[in-house]
Amino acid sequence: MAKIQTGLGRGLGALISDANFMQNNKNRDGQQQNQASPLVSISEIDIEKIEPNPYQPRTEFNLEAIEELSQSIKLLGLIQPITVRPIANGKYQIISGERRYRASKLAGIKSIPAYIRETDDNGMLEMAIVENIQREDLDAIEVAVSFQRLIDECNLTQEAMAERVGKKRTTVTNYLRLLKLPAEIQFAIRAKKITMGHAKSLLGLENPKMQLKLANQIIEQDLSVRQIEAKIQKLNEGKKEKKEKEVIELPDNYFKVIETLGKYFNNNISIKRNPKGEGELTIRFSSDIEMDNFLKALEENNL
Repeated sequence: MAKIQTGLGRGLGALISDANFMQNNKNRDGQQQNQASPLVSISEIDIEKIEPNPYQPRTEFNLEAIEELSQSIKLLGLIQPITVRPIANGKYQIISGERRYRASKLAGIKSIPAYIRETDDNGMLEMAIVENIQREDLDAIEVAVSFQRLIDECNLTQEAMAERVGKKRTTVTNYLRLLKLPAEIQFAIRAKKITMGHAKSLLGLENPKMQLKLANQIIEQDLSVRQIEAKIQKLNEGKKEKKEKEVIELPDNYFKVIETLGKYFNNNISIKRNPKGEGELTIRFSSDIEMDNFLKALEENNL
């Protein structure tokens, strides 16, 4: 595969010069942004005064990617500021940009540029989740957990949440449904062994054991989404046929019971039976007279 070219053909030296120019002018740009928007400011903050985000939706970070970013920061500096909020004792808490923060610490940077925003815990949680969903490479389960947190901790409806994150409600619903899958399958999704498409297909099965069985087949046999959908359709059709067979096929003596009792209850009798012989007999009566007639028949026949 041809290597992707960047910088419109210009050399690395030109890109570094551009980065240095941006780094030298970030304070002036921050002052201009302050004048334009009093709610957001940008400052150079001592990295030791910055704390990680306790509401961080991402639970795992790729160490190799952070090391690569760290090398870039050593060479170019941090080009894109992180976003923080002020907390007690002159410190700051990250709203978004924890990967950049970790890479900067690894690079030995003493201070980094940051946008400063005033917000409460709920507002911070919302911003952190929305920022990550829109800009970071969260896996499907992290996205689903993030959506669930917005519902539980910020009291958002699915409609309101979909509007916040800029996604369709059906998309939000599909992510939330992933949390109904067994933990083993959720782990496989996070490990990128099973795709979102596979997971949505597995939700077409109600039995968790069958879901796990098919999930293992996906991994072991490298099945496509279409292949797994065909398997699930076949399983569901077989289950439906089996259920219909169980309901319809009754022994002859059962029909005799229905016929005998039906004479007293206007044929409002039904029997359900499973292959083991277990089931239920339902009698529906429309008046006290029907029940009196039935009792009279029992007494006359000494039953």
